[in-house]
Amino acid sequence: MMITPIHRFRDIERKPEYLQPDKCVPPPSHSSLGTMWFIRDGCGIACAVVTWMLVFYADFVVLLVMLVPSRDYIYSVINGILFNMLAFLALASHFRAMLSDPVSILETCTSLPFQELELGLLMLLGAVPKGNATKEFIESLQLKPGQVVYKCPKCCSIKPDRAHHCSVCKRCIRKMDHHCPWVNNCVGENNQKYFVLFTMYIALISMHALIMVGFHFLYCFEEDWTKCSSFSPPTTVILLILLCFEALLFLIFTSVMFGTQVHSICTDETGIEQLKKEERRWAKKTKWMNMKAVFGHPFSIAWLSPFATPDQGKADPYQYVV
Repeated sequence: MMITPIHRFRDIERKPEYLQPDKCVPPPSHSSLGTMWFIRDGCGIACAVVTWMLVFYADFVVLLVMLVPSRDYIYSVINGILFNMLAFLALASHFRAMLSDPVSILETCTSLPFQELELGLLMLLGAVPKGNATKEFIESLQLKPGQVVYKCPKCCSIKPDRAHHCSVCKRCIRKMDHHCPWVNNCVGENNQKYFVLFTMYIALISMHALIMVGFHFLYCFEEDWTKCSSFSPPTTVILLILLCFEALLFLIFTSVMFGTQVHSICTDETGIEQLKKEERRWAKKTKWMNMKAVFGHPFSIAWLSPFATPDQGKADPYQYVV
């Protein structure tokens, strides 16, 4: 990988002598491999719990208020299976986005601005580790004259290219798009697929719920309100109106998020990079190549599955231009 000039927006220290490695606390000796990634943030945990509760509420209203009392058995079965399948995929995507390390091991290692790293050091890097800008670590890199390492002054770590520090996760995240409290995690290059799927499936179940609510209101207006639901008419109306507000709100929100994420992937430019108008120093690729870099190679039904880990294949997302 080529060593390239750094633009003015990065909060780095340009020269190794200014890294002040003696002030850095060494990272834990144990590897992060095999450990679960989870951000202990009260606001994020609360938002994640609320997200699951809202999905369960929607499922409750759809099943017990609209589908179970329906006399059309085929209509109830088809819509019940479809809605619950989409809801399951949405929650599975949320689970993966929340508990996935935003930066994968191999990607973090290959993105470091060094030409030579020992294999043992590579295997120790998961997410950008806190406090690895120690004197011993820097000396072990065996930097050649002219090579530069970059340190994040906030988490005292060697900072990869295109990494930004997250004040909630308290470490640097490569290709960080934003920190989303609804998934209690940063959206980075290793979990962006799951976040995109989460927004897509939430938008789909929201639209599906709105359509079913519309049909149910028409059915109740034509029939006796006491026969169109197992609940009393006032309770039925309140439950349906609340579901309408929830579905409409999340349909708009997740549709916008889905669109911005797809645009970010196609342009290969994160939300933070767009906001800061950072200089583009990486090779420009086609939109299709950028999509495959996030969702995996080659194109398959696995793109829609939150259980399939993206396979980078022969993609090289770390090409830089001078």
